[in-house]
Amino acid sequence: MSFFSKVDKTFLIITGMLIFSGFLIFASASMGLLAREGASFSTVAIKQIVIGFIGGGISALLISHIPYATYKKYAFHIFIASLALTFAVFIPGLGFSHGGATRWISLLGFSFQPSEILKLGFIIYLAAWLSKNQKRNHMFKEGLLPLGAIFGAVALSLLFQPDNDTLAVILVTGTIMYFIAGASWKHIGMLFITGIVGIGVIIMARPYVKERIMTFLDPSANTQTSSYQINQSLIAIGSGGLFGRGFGQSVQKFGYVPEPIGDSIFAVAAEEFGFVGSVVLLMLFLSFTLRGYFIASRSRDMFGKLIVIGIITLIITQSVVNMSAMMGIIPLSGIPLVFISHGGTALLIALAEVGIVLNISKTAH
Repeated sequence: MSFFSKVDKTFLIITGMLIFSGFLIFASASMGLLAREGASFSTVAIKQIVIGFIGGGISALLISHIPYATYKKYAFHIFIASLALTFAVFIPGLGFSHGGATRWISLLGFSFQPSEILKLGFIIYLAAWLSKNQKRNHMFKEGLLPLGAIFGAVALSLLFQPDNDTLAVILVTGTIMYFIAGASWKHIGMLFITGIVGIGVIIMARPYVKERIMTFLDPSANTQTSSYQINQSLIAIGSGGLFGRGFGQSVQKFGYVPEPIGDSIFAVAAEEFGFVGSVVLLMLFLSFTLRGYFIASRSRDMFGKLIVIGIITLIITQSVVNMSAMMGIIPLSGIPLVFISHGGTALLIALAEVGIVLNISKTAH
């Protein structure tokens, strides 16, 4: 039997539609770089296409042929390596800062964000640990406490960068995996309360986080400073109307909305494709999520089920956070829109994760 006859075709088609949509949206949004001094359209576009779309497609195809049980054997090593790589951003000459954050590594002329690799390493290890510990996950000493240690290691690697948004997405994903693996409601409640307290501490300790909250509560204040991005984003989305200005016709991407190929790319898409186009994109992400969870429900073992749930939850959480922030539903974040925003490495890793889901789908029944 061929590869395409074994994998879940519905999931593959939905993912393909998302990638194609992402390519079109990115191609249009990146044209906004032509209006920005010092930005190189050709460099950004080529890296995204070569590393992200082409490299990611190849990685998805190759990884879909690797039996997912292999990851369970090396789960701990993968997790430790991804943690070490994340801490490596603090090594002088290797890691570098941008916009007040130290989240990137520059190596051999390429730069990447190791937290993208940490996300996958975390999911693989947590799935392996929870599936092995399945009969004790509901216990405090043998379930919640070790889980807290895993969460703590991830938090330590990300809080000092700082990368609060990525940490929040990882912890939400981990908590859902923990719940599926048999956690008690009491322990889920304890994690929730701990999370609320942690958010409060971060808000008090980091003024820029507090400023984001204040901007969310009153976006009309400081429209030229802290509220600038959300206001320009809402203008772009509102300008799209029902059917949008048309492909390539966004005005806001030319020097108005910040990060037109990054955090704000959904606003550019909404301006060009309107309400109808935005709903279609949302439906694609919803279909991706539902089909992914369907594959998880049919997985032949708990390890495979948890990996799929982790990957799908991670991707949809990031995407919902990004789109919600651009619409003013939640405070602004630095979370990119998966499959669409700029970031060759992030796209490559996302498609590698899709490859793992495809491999698991081949054994689902």
